[in-house]
Amino acid sequence: MTTLIYDGSFDGLFTAIFEVFEYRYHDAEITGRERFYQENIFAEIHEVITQPEKSERVLNKLEQNIGKKGIHQLLKVFLSEDTEMEQLVLSAVRKSIQHAEINILENYADPDILKIAKINKSVDRERHRMTAFVRFEKMQDDIFFAKIDPDFNVLPLVRKHFKDRYQDQKWMIYDLRRNYGILYDLEDCDFFYPNEKPDFKTYQEKFHEEEKNYQILWQRYFTKTNIVERKNLKLHIQHVPKRYWKYLTEKW
Repeated sequence: MTTLIYDGSFDGLFTAIFEVFEYRYHDAEITGRERFYQENIFAEIHEVITQPEKSERVLNKLEQNIGKKGIHQLLKVFLSEDTEMEQLVLSAVRKSIQHAEINILENYADPDILKIAKINKSVDRERHRMTAFVRFEKMQDDIFFAKIDPDFNVLPLVRKHFKDRYQDQKWMIYDLRRNYGILYDLEDCDFFYPNEKPDFKTYQEKFHEEEKNYQILWQRYFTKTNIVERKNLKLHIQHVPKRYWKYLTEKW
């Protein structure tokens, strides 16, 4: 068994996959550097240095076999942060090369492909819910700020949605769990990675005065329009799971 250790990036993963074929590792596993621990002192370790040109070669070959849609499916597996995601992507690449004449991602009889499909469904559901439940709050510097804490790393999947929808205002979305975010300044829409995790204990003190008034009005509206006799908590939770309530002003 050869263990390939990479830097945890998408390009790093596909560089590792390239080197599985380059060095003809038949029995190989790939793991991110942050998650690696050595169980077998006799295991062969291969340190992967991310090389975009190697990653690009694998992706170009995949595009010929499974198309851009297929690559996007593998991207979502990567963003799922599933403990088996590296091995699932490696398995898909191997099968795609072995059976280049078909789209192997449509072979649901294969357990790895079936799991890839299930992961994609879960990630798509989380991506959709992020676009529905994210709540922006206006700050004193006129930037609209939102915190998220998704089960999967879906921020790269929702960037275009928010950029297209809110082109006329500055906004920021921050992933609390992964400590990075997106900032749109009316021109660029880029990811940012703070060196230290921000302290949000007192961030409400930086709310714009308009935001404070808006939140009070919004909460009053939901209180006044609530009809107790028609309350159906089970149905409500089915459409708006409790773990998303922390995003919603009306739930505070």
